[in-house]
Amino acid sequence: MKNRAILFLTAIAAFFIISFTITGNKDTLPVADKNNGGLFLPGHFRAVVVVDSLAGRARHLAVNDNGDVYVKLRFPDSIGGNVALRDTNHDGKADIIQKFANYEDKGSYGTAMRIHKGYLYFSSEINVYRVKLNPNSLVPDGKLELIVHDSHGEHEHDAKPLAFDNKGHIYVAFGAPSNACQEQNRVPGSMGIEGCPLLKENGGIWRFDEDKPNQLQADGMRYATGLRSIVAMDWNTAENCLYVVAHGRDDLRLQFPKLFTPWESAVSPAEEFLKIKEGTDAGWPYYYYDPIKKKKLLNPEYGGDGKKVGDGAKYAQPIMAFPAHWAPNDLLFYTGNQFPARYKNGAFIAFHGSTNRSPYPQAGFFICFVPFKGGKPAGPWEIFADGFAGHTTIVSVSDAIYRPMGVSQGPDGSLYVSETEKGKVWRIFYQGDKTKFTTAQLAKMELRKKLPSFKTPDVMRNNLMSGMLTGGAKLYATYCTNCHQKNCKGDGNLFPPLAGSEWVTGGKYMEKETAIRVLLNGLEGPVKVKNVPYNSVMPKHNFLTDDQIAQVLTYIRNNFGNNSSLVTALEVKKVRASLKVK
Repeated sequence: MKNRAILFLTAIAAFFIISFTITGNKDTLPVADKNNGGLFLPGHFRAVVVVDSLAGRARHLAVNDNGDVYVKLRFPDSIGGNVALRDTNHDGKADIIQKFANYEDKGSYGTAMRIHKGYLYFSSEINVYRVKLNPNSLVPDGKLELIVHDSHGEHEHDAKPLAFDNKGHIYVAFGAPSNACQEQNRVPGSMGIEGCPLLKENGGIWRFDEDKPNQLQADGMRYATGLRSIVAMDWNTAENCLYVVAHGRDDLRLQFPKLFTPWESAVSPAEEFLKIKEGTDAGWPYYYYDPIKKKKLLNPEYGGDGKKVGDGAKYAQPIMAFPAHWAPNDLLFYTGNQFPARYKNGAFIAFHGSTNRSPYPQAGFFICFVPFKGGKPAGPWEIFADGFAGHTTIVSVSDAIYRPMGVSQGPDGSLYVSETEKGKVWRIFYQGDKTKFTTAQLAKMELRKKLPSFKTPDVMRNNLMSGMLTGGAKLYATYCTNCHQKNCKGDGNLFPPLAGSEWVTGGKYMEKETAIRVLLNGLEGPVKVKNVPYNSVMPKHNFLTDDQIAQVLTYIRNNFGNNSSLVTALEVKKVRASLKVK
């Protein structure tokens, strides 16, 4: 009997030793990096870099109960579309990095990574998968299950974020492949289709059975509508309700230059923080929220002019409106106890940063915090973590060193952050006396709101191109910079670079003809540029004259490191005639 007791106690001791080896001591914080990994944080918050860079970069992430980190890769390869990270010596830094999950439709825009009831759920652009986690293995070794399939194929705004209500349901967003349900997507002046047919299967959130495999969209229930593009979505357990931070529409100036100034297009429409209940209609494609006027206005595709209110008040209104084009790409309601009490049940939002505020500075690129009480914000939004971009003024989005993407809560209550440009991951934790935290610790972060990447730009003073451009350069700034950026390097995600692009360079007539055709006819992805996949829409620019197209192509082909022959108006005229384009 005595020997059995000894064996039993030995087994228990061994179990705890193994458990400690895998999980580490959750009450012991790592030593923070000297400069917090380049981040600006309030008060006694500190950070450590979990991994400096990942091959394939990163999108969203999830942290398991034992501290293992799972990251959705931005550019998957034949080895896998996800990566698993483990810290075995408890210094806060991953020392085991393993790729896994070699599914076929990996794509660069698939996004979600969530752990729910022992399963790792993640998505591509067209599929939602899950795999059972094994507590004895870093890399999941279970069968990969297809939970939801989108039969429409890849298209813009198709990120597939996920949320769970703890009643057996999974919520999946289906983005709309359009700016505002126009007759011709992104063609300047094209009007919106009445009774938008896209809303039947796009532009909303569908609810499915979280355990049922091989579901199609028809197997789910449309839970909410009028939401063009959602990447940030989470279930608030304190309120037992779904919340999203939705991307606003783009290109007010480019689509309707007679109605909107460059400044109006840069500061509107808002990114909307919305409480979503069954049946919610947020108003897309008919309405957008103006953060300056603080009301929903009629979209120009449906007769709006930047002033008409129409029936905007009938649609769901945001509980908070953020500045335009900041790109909210993840949402997390914090339930941990590692942070001071004021952060409990509040919302962390990862803003990926803008691409289309030109000719004004790009903005965002930070982790935001919104205090919550009673299901709604209890105060203004706060800068929680900043410094990702590496510069105070971002002219082109590719100037940003890092762009925040995902946020996840660790088992001890630490906050993990992923970014897309290098595949860097940070762990943020509080290292002071939580009972002595005061809002005075937020003062320095509040001052950062005066920086160009946060403040509302002045119409004249902050116009980066005022008085500088003529000819092809002016045309490029007017029609191209919002997508391809001022430095012609694209945004690294949806819009490809023109600098060094095989689509625009080359001296032979046939090579020039390719670029002319794209401008006249537009182009819809997926395509590859410099061997990198992109999937977006290049609108037709056939409204430009032959001379204007020649000027802008000549400018692009002889700047940004390009060195190619000029394009003539006669060459454009010849291609236009062959395409029968007016």
